[in-house]
Amino acid sequence: MKRLLRGARVVDPANLVDGQYDVLIDGERIAQIGRELPVDLADGGEVLDLPPGLVLCPGFIDMHVHLREPGQEHKETVATGVLSAVTGGFTAVACMPNTRPVNDNASVTQLILQKAREANLARVYPIGAVSRGQKGEELADIAELHEAGCVAVTDDGLPIATALLARRALEYTSMFGMPVIEHCEDQSLKGEGVAHEGPVAASLGLRGIPGVAEAITAGRDILLAEMTGGHVHIAHMSAWTTLEAVRQGKSRGVRVTAEVCPHHFTLTDDLLAAPVPYDTNAKMNPPLREARDRDAMLAGIVDGSVDVIATDHAPHHYDEKNVEFDRAPFGIVGLETAVSIALDRLVRPGLIRLPRLVELMSVNPARVLNVPGGSLAPGAVADITVLAPTLPVTIDRAALRSKSKNTPYHGWSFTGGVAATFVAGRLVFANPASGWPGRG
Repeated sequence: MKRLLRGARVVDPANLVDGQYDVLIDGERIAQIGRELPVDLADGGEVLDLPPGLVLCPGFIDMHVHLREPGQEHKETVATGVLSAVTGGFTAVACMPNTRPVNDNASVTQLILQKAREANLARVYPIGAVSRGQKGEELADIAELHEAGCVAVTDDGLPIATALLARRALEYTSMFGMPVIEHCEDQSLKGEGVAHEGPVAASLGLRGIPGVAEAITAGRDILLAEMTGGHVHIAHMSAWTTLEAVRQGKSRGVRVTAEVCPHHFTLTDDLLAAPVPYDTNAKMNPPLREARDRDAMLAGIVDGSVDVIATDHAPHHYDEKNVEFDRAPFGIVGLETAVSIALDRLVRPGLIRLPRLVELMSVNPARVLNVPGGSLAPGAVADITVLAPTLPVTIDRAALRSKSKNTPYHGWSFTGGVAATFVAGRLVFANPASGWPGRG
C-alpha cells in the first residue's frame, strides 16, 4: 500500500532536510521525498493532507526502557510497553536486561523478541547483561546474546562490578560492534543512599548519594574504553562531574557517548520536599540532583556533549511505590511524557532547534546501537514520528497507556506533543487532538 503524506515540515538532519515536503511511503519503506509528488493510487493507497504545523521526523528511538517481561508482568509487559512507546512517539525501544530471569542468554532474548512480534507495534531491541545473572562475577556469553538479537550489553540497575570485568566486556563487544552501556555508580559511595546527597536530603533525614559516585565509575570506564578501543555509553547521566569526564574523553577521541533523561534536565531534588514531601514518584536512580547538575545537563544538550535523550522508563506498580520513601523502588515511567517535555523545555524556549532534538532522539540512538533508523532517505524503513509542536498537553497519569502510572509530572502542562507514529509504513498511533486526518 502506498501512502502520501502532504503538507508537513520534514526534519531529517541525517540527510540535511528541513522544509515543506511530501513524503511517499511504499509498503514498509520511504519511496520518495519531494514537493508536489504525484502518486498513482489505482492499485490502492491513500493521500493524507496534514494540518498546518505538523513535523515529520525519522522515528524516535528510546534506547533505555524497562519492559519488565519476563518475570514482573504486574509492572509492565512487552505489549503494554510498546503500546506506551508508540503513544509517546517512539517507533523503537531498547529494553534493559534486569528481568526475572535476567536476559543473560539467548532463550530470554528470544522470548522478548517473540512477545514484540506478537504485539506488532514498536520495534524492540533487547539489551543483554554484561555478567551472568548480573552478579558481576563472570561475563555472560556476549557472542550468544549478539547472535540472538541483543544490540548492546549492560548490567543496568547495577554498575559493572570490577574494572577487569568492564575491560573484558569492552574487548568482547568490540568484536561485534556493540556498545557497553554503563549504569555509573560507585557502590561503596552510594551505600544505602536513596536521594542526592545535599541540603534537601539532609533536611528530610534521607541518606544521600553523592554525584561523584556516578563520576568515579564513568571516569573508570572512559579510561578503559580508551585503553581497549571499545565503545562505552554512559546511561542516564545526572551529575556535572560526569559530564566533565565525558567531555574530556571525547576531546581525547575516546569512543564514549552519553544519554540524559528528561527528569534530569527539568527537575531538581527540591521536588523531594515540595509540593508533596517524600513523594516516591520523585525517587529515581540516579537521583534528582541540584540545580547545578540540572543546568549542566542542559548545557551538555546544547553544546553537543550529550548524544542521546532517553527515558529510563521504569514502571512500578502503585502498591510498590505507595510505601515509605526508603522502601520504595527507584524509577518513573517516561515513554509518554518525554516528547512533550523535550519540545516544551528545550525547543520552545530556543535552547535547541528541532533538528537537534531529532538527532538526540532518533539519529544518535540509531547510531549508538547500530540499528536501522534515524533517516528518511528513500529506501529507509518508514518509521516516522509526527510531532505537533504547538499542541497543548496536560499529563494525566490515569490516561497513560503504560501498565504503571508512576510519574512526577501528573497535572503538569506542556506545549508540544505527538500527532502520529508510523512503524514500517503502518500507522500505529494517531492523536485526534492534533487534528490528524483519516483513520489510516
